[in-house]
Amino acid sequence: MFALTQIRPPLIEICVEGIDGLLAAQAGGADRVELCASLLEGGITPSLGTVRAALDLATVPFHVMVRPRGGDFLYSETEYRSMLADVAALRELGVAGVVFGSLRADGTIDEERMAELTRAAGSLNVTCHRAFDMTRDPAEALEALIRAGVGRVLTSGQRDTAVEGAGLLAELVRQAGDRIVVLGCGALDLDNIADIRRRTGLKEMHFAALRDEPSAMDYRNPKVGMGGSDLDREYRNTLTDTARVAATIAAAKA
Repeated sequence: MFALTQIRPPLIEICVEGIDGLLAAQAGGADRVELCASLLEGGITPSLGTVRAALDLATVPFHVMVRPRGGDFLYSETEYRSMLADVAALRELGVAGVVFGSLRADGTIDEERMAELTRAAGSLNVTCHRAFDMTRDPAEALEALIRAGVGRVLTSGQRDTAVEGAGLLAELVRQAGDRIVVLGCGALDLDNIADIRRRTGLKEMHFAALRDEPSAMDYRNPKVGMGGSDLDREYRNTLTDTARVAATIAAAKA
């Protein structure tokens, strides 16, 4: 158990999809936002139009996901080159930070690519996303990210939830020291976030506060889906819930 004086106040990052999500998160009191597209796939790179709108409207810093597709984190050379191009474009636009991750087939951090992406980011904040949670040796993966110059790692402690991964999260916080920030995540909510904060010593925490809302479409074609087998998904939108953001942040900072 960590002393509360060591970890107050925690910085809260909200993971959002699109510009409306960013606006909802900052209205709820987010300290920072991770801006993505397609959270159903775990987040991929948003459009440059979305990023430009965010730059116009954001009142808090936001970090942009750089992930060319869903699925694993073993990228082809062409995919990797597209990531480098996205990082360069985002640097030129002037965002606060970028979020990316790349692995080797053996479950280790692709240190060479991570270092090159980090150099391409220049002065931007760099976060390794939950590709870290798919590595075979988290202690060594953390050292590899530090060697690559990455400033922050997003992790649930290699479990589905922070509750399950709390032990490893605490170990990673101790291992990291002041060399890299451990950004804790994994189904954090109003009921568990304060306990996880105390158990792990996390100084930064990340969650998505989402709710489903029926589409406002009057006409609906039940015979066509734009992807997958859940046809109702076409008429159901997943939104960031400002009230849940605010309530969970209050619990974390209590």
